Amino acid sequence: MRIGIPRELKPREGRVGLIPPACAELVRHGHQVFVEHDAGVMSGYPDEEYSTVGCTIVPTHPDVFARGDLIVKVKEPIAEDLRSLEKRHLLFCYLHLAPLPQLTRALLDIGLTAIAFETVEDARGRLPLLAPMSDIAGRLSIQIGTHLLHQPQGGKGILLGGVATTRRGRVVIVGAGVAGGNAAEVAAALGAQVTVFDTDRDKLEKMRALGPNVTALYPHTHDVAEAVSRADLVVGAVLITGARAPHVISREMVEAMQPGSVVVDISVDQGGCIETTEPRTYDDPTYRYHDVVHFTVTNMPGAVPRTSSQALSAAVAPYVLRLAAGDWRNDPALVRGLNVEAGEIRLQALKG
Repeated sequence: MRIGIPRELKPREGRVGLIPPACAELVRHGHQVFVEHDAGVMSGYPDEEYSTVGCTIVPTHPDVFARGDLIVKVKEPIAEDLRSLEKRHLLFCYLHLAPLPQLTRALLDIGLTAIAFETVEDARGRLPLLAPMSDIAGRLSIQIGTHLLHQPQGGKGILLGGVATTRRGRVVIVGAGVAGGNAAEVAAALGAQVTVFDTDRDKLEKMRALGPNVTALYPHTHDVAEAVSRADLVVGAVLITGARAPHVISREMVEAMQPGSVVVDISVDQGGCIETTEPRTYDDPTYRYHDVVHFTVTNMPGAVPRTSSQALSAAVAPYVLRLAAGDWRNDPALVRGLNVEAGEIRLQALKG
């Protein structure tokens, strides 16, 4: 199969769909791989590393789409991508269509087949292509939140873990899945007082086991509101596969937070689980609502593209091989990941 890997066009997005070692496997299996000039350079992979393993470097963005039948990229297509996509294409990337009806309509109008990384689901209900970026986004949420709490960044001016004679910073995390779990692990290791909310008792047990500074609770509205009002940093990490995230933290809860507190909503890709969330890019990553600093960038792992590209490529590469082999409809995980095809919505979560 002819596989195209375009350069990402979203602001400050340095990830690449496949790194050279993964492309080498595709070439070894007899596939042709076309990589856009400088597609991997921000992740630390210059064109020479791709050409060395047998990829063909093409000069422009439209050239990749013209040469490839299977398009492997990272983020959802934007205007320039949409102009080059055709009905014949099989698109494989993060899509997050639930909060993006205009993009959904555009893909339906093109008539292509699109499988979303975030809805590929294995037999145990896990999301193997979302997990590595959730790992990274969860960890980044605390790193970024800690920085934004610094007074020069507009925060209330506290050290998250505190020191002797001072109180510990308070972190509230809504959602104890992969992203929320990673956020809790980092926050707890920093010494913060961490409260994690989830509906799954098994996940709450894991969170509690992180240490004596972690409290794990069921998300009763009253308890969430009380914890958020006292929090220095709130992290939203709620996920319903393929669907828009519910608003677990209301506007009123945010308004009750102290000035200079920080909100980081990892769920922003799916619309956000915090009512005051507005999608942002790394060109303009923060804003204030009721004097609470918000960080709601829709491609958080793009800030660490080398780490992210390595982790993503390791997860994605086996599925790309199955797609390229042509018999992917025999793979239930990929079939569950199908979002749109031939002008119709295939993912049930998008139909509701």
